[in-house]
Amino acid sequence: MTSPTYDQLVADHRWDVPARYNLAVDVCDKHPDDKLAMVHEDPDGVVRELTWGEIRNLSHRFANVAREHGVQREDVVAMLVPPTPEAAAAILGVYKAAAILLPMSVLYGEEGIRHRIRDSGAKLIVTDDEHAAQITRAVEGLPGWDVGGGRNGLIGSEDHTLLVLSDGLLANASPAFVTVDTSCDDPAQLFYTSGTTGLAKGILHAHRFVLAHEEFEYCHEIEDGERFRSMAEWAWAAGINPLLGAWRTGAVQYVLQRRGGFSAEAELDFLSRHRISNLFTTPTAMRSLMTIENAGERFPIPLRRACSAGEPLNPEAIRWFRDQFGVTVLDFYGLSEGYPLCANFPWMEVREGSMGKVMPGWDVQLLDEEERPVAPGERGEICWRRESSPTWPLRFWNNPEATEREFGGEWFHTKDAARIDEDGYVWFEGRADDVILTAGYRVGPFEVESACLEHPAVAEAAAIGKPDERRGWIVKAFVILADDHAASDELAQEISAFVRDGHSKYAYPREVEFVDELPKTLTGKIRRIELRQREERRAEDAAG
Repeated sequence: MTSPTYDQLVADHRWDVPARYNLAVDVCDKHPDDKLAMVHEDPDGVVRELTWGEIRNLSHRFANVAREHGVQREDVVAMLVPPTPEAAAAILGVYKAAAILLPMSVLYGEEGIRHRIRDSGAKLIVTDDEHAAQITRAVEGLPGWDVGGGRNGLIGSEDHTLLVLSDGLLANASPAFVTVDTSCDDPAQLFYTSGTTGLAKGILHAHRFVLAHEEFEYCHEIEDGERFRSMAEWAWAAGINPLLGAWRTGAVQYVLQRRGGFSAEAELDFLSRHRISNLFTTPTAMRSLMTIENAGERFPIPLRRACSAGEPLNPEAIRWFRDQFGVTVLDFYGLSEGYPLCANFPWMEVREGSMGKVMPGWDVQLLDEEERPVAPGERGEICWRRESSPTWPLRFWNNPEATEREFGGEWFHTKDAARIDEDGYVWFEGRADDVILTAGYRVGPFEVESACLEHPAVAEAAAIGKPDERRGWIVKAFVILADDHAASDELAQEISAFVRDGHSKYAYPREVEFVDELPKTLTGKIRRIELRQREERRAEDAAG
């Protein structure tokens, strides 16, 4: 089979978006009843195999449970659940009932839960025994939530209900359900942006959004029945999409339900034992895997494809993974509003540190402040032309001002900065407002952070601009040290010189501060704004 060329793929691409479309029908109902859909391993090591007939049955049972609790078309169903077959089926059941899914993370605190429930007006919350008390505390006092007055000893009212998802709950429901007829433009999915300032905003997607996820065809190149593993939690865009997109293209989902936090050794053991051939991971997870010595020898994995998204992937991580498992990780770029805008492809040269090229069918360009395309090699903002792919959002939830501001023009502005080289490869340069102007040079923090990570003493790094009387700003790096390295002035100078000598004479950290942790969003992105504010306060204190 001859591999396509990128230019051919772009020229030949056409979007096929049916007018009447329900994503659960496309993801789930087209598969034969007896075909394997999921292999699930619980925290005690018990393995369950489920066919598509069983997943369909469970999804219909959940849709009926939702109906029994008053859920109608376009009502919001919030879920904070571990990754189980019942949870995956419930997700599909929400779509089949023409309701709107709001996934929530187990990492959320009570205020995060409370804001999302209050803002979305969720009709139904679905959780497990472990998180029921936390959610009860979070919704106490919200309009319509009668704590202690719900059915089955839970909370609720005629308008709102909290349910614990269990085998018993679904076993008592009917498996007969007729999927509600939906338009491709009917709402289906509500994500809340993590953001760096202010409260998270809800982004509403239509059923058609899954049709834009062609990375499973072009990048993962999923084969029918292939063993697929996603390390991402189903609460995020980069978690739901590998579940739905990989299933839609015929993969078997291999799901590890953890007890406690992420364990690199447990993850590698799972991948090896189940002989996973197609993997979706995240940079945060990959950095954890990199702490395991001789990972490839200890945990051989017959990988054919591996992809990553969520934040930029450092070249060091790509090289480590290839050395250990013989596969080059393909990096994607996207965000909750649209994903993936750019990607690397297995039949094309991968340039380590690049997010690849613009996905076929997407009109994505790097623009200046006046929305003019920048020249190759120049820094610009990543912008996406209005409605140029099926994943274009419907609106921000309950926020018409933000909808008009962000989606009302010709371009959606990602506020991420990048440059594009002569061959069309896109290189991430940080948030558009994270640029550091030092001694006349414009420096992207990501390039500094990547260079720092090349030093063996550095486990994580974040770079910002710090006010400086002589230069205006200097580059400062906050560094988490790798194990067996101790902080010292000498080591700080060594890291600074390492980046200066190996990377750039101007884009290097003139100051290095060792820290125990970096401020991050719940999706693992570094909140550089907090580090900048910290330095500004220090400067004010010193001056005052």
